[in-house]
Amino acid sequence: MSNLNDIISTFSSEDQHRFTAYLDKKNKRSDAKNIQLFNYLLNDNLDSNEICLKLYGSLKKDAYHALRKRLYQSIIDFIANNSIQEENSIDMQIIKYILASRSFLYHKQYKVAYKVLDKAEVLASEHYLFPLLNEIYHTKIQYAYTNPSISINELISKFKANQKNHQLEDQLNMVYAKIKHTLNNITYKGDVIDFQTVLNQTLQEHNISINESMSFKSLYQLTTIASISAFVTKDYLQIEPFLINTYNIIITHKNKEKQPFYHIEIIYQIANTLFRNKKFNASFRYLESMHKHMLLKQKKYYTAYKLKYNLLIALNHNYSNKQSIAIETLEPLITTKHPDTESLLDIYLSLIMFYFQKNDLKKTHTLFSKFYHTDHWYTEKAGKEWVIKKNLIEILLHIDLKNIDLVESRLLSFKRNYYDYLKSINQQRVITYLGFVESYYKTPEAVTSTKFKNTVSQSFDWIDIHKEDIFVISFYSWLKGKMNNEDLYTTTLNLITQSQQELTNT
Repeated sequence: MSNLNDIISTFSSEDQHRFTAYLDKKNKRSDAKNIQLFNYLLNDNLDSNEICLKLYGSLKKDAYHALRKRLYQSIIDFIANNSIQEENSIDMQIIKYILASRSFLYHKQYKVAYKVLDKAEVLASEHYLFPLLNEIYHTKIQYAYTNPSISINELISKFKANQKNHQLEDQLNMVYAKIKHTLNNITYKGDVIDFQTVLNQTLQEHNISINESMSFKSLYQLTTIASISAFVTKDYLQIEPFLINTYNIIITHKNKEKQPFYHIEIIYQIANTLFRNKKFNASFRYLESMHKHMLLKQKKYYTAYKLKYNLLIALNHNYSNKQSIAIETLEPLITTKHPDTESLLDIYLSLIMFYFQKNDLKKTHTLFSKFYHTDHWYTEKAGKEWVIKKNLIEILLHIDLKNIDLVESRLLSFKRNYYDYLKSINQQRVITYLGFVESYYKTPEAVTSTKFKNTVSQSFDWIDIHKEDIFVISFYSWLKGKMNNEDLYTTTLNLITQSQQELTNT
């Protein structure tokens, strides 16, 4: 049932109405139960046995599972038909032109055939459909002898240029797949890999220059590769100009509206990069554009991006001294059922961070109590970095709550489970940071001393604060607040402001 629930949860309200109408039209029997099952699954508040009893009055499990299989197949057919109608109309039109032209050529109607092929070529070129262009040029070259006005050399030149573009797209697709695979190994399995070296080697291996003009899909994949690199290296400043310049190329493409998913994803990547670089107003502008595109195509992609969009909205508000708006944005979402488990967990952890910065320790602790799975489970769902952040926040929370026994156990658990991993990925400063946290926990009166402050300043490999990761700043703010007897949220905002001023002056 989980697969069906996950698929159905991605349906917009318009999709739900259209699918119900599709089933109603398809049903040949008046007693078909597929619409009832769909509605029960849509509400998602009943288990399998309860649904079975409502449908049949008894536990007819064989009949119920057969009905589920038929509903699943109907959903697949519905989605496939919609995709053909909505997204592949240009492709289908070009294929029709190619087939018609070959029929004309077979019947020696050469003039008509080439007019149709010219139409197909224009469409395919506008939409960067290199495989179809290959078929068009192949056909034109094959029958070039029938048309004296055609330059065979020019045709061959076009064919070779298209082959190069097609090969570039294929190569980039392979690079994208390899990089995503590498990221998954780093994020979810904890592999220790020099990501930047892997990226450079992979691009060189496939002879790809990131400055070349590419198709819309390729440009999307390229921005994704750049975003992955920034995620691993935490150097979002380096990729920001590239992402924005690439997007400016993308929005000139005539087929950008044909692939709204890619368009939304790229806008999100830029908005997220601007947030990580503390450029909140600029991030808001891209989020506004993202929201407009989410509403297009009868809100087809709205549900898929609802969580990511609202999370980034809330994060920008929180670090723009509008914490109440940030909390109001995320609070309704923590009870949402959605297939994007990773985004749901990000929302939960962000909301915990907001309340912790607000010094609402009771609410923070209440939210933490909802984390009842093992760290292994959370690593599989959200990645190792997310789990480390969760555990660090929990340690800080229990210190502020003065839960002495829990602090001791959480510290020991963290050292046992993550110190070796942090050392292996050259994140010694997390270990150093936790050492100072432990010092505060044991002797809180000492952290305001000049000696302690000097030790802190000499112990870290400091970088310019405008280059520092925004979440690293958030963790450091807790320690800095303790050293200066300052409020956590105020300390955080002061450091963010300092970072923004430093960035302006560079």
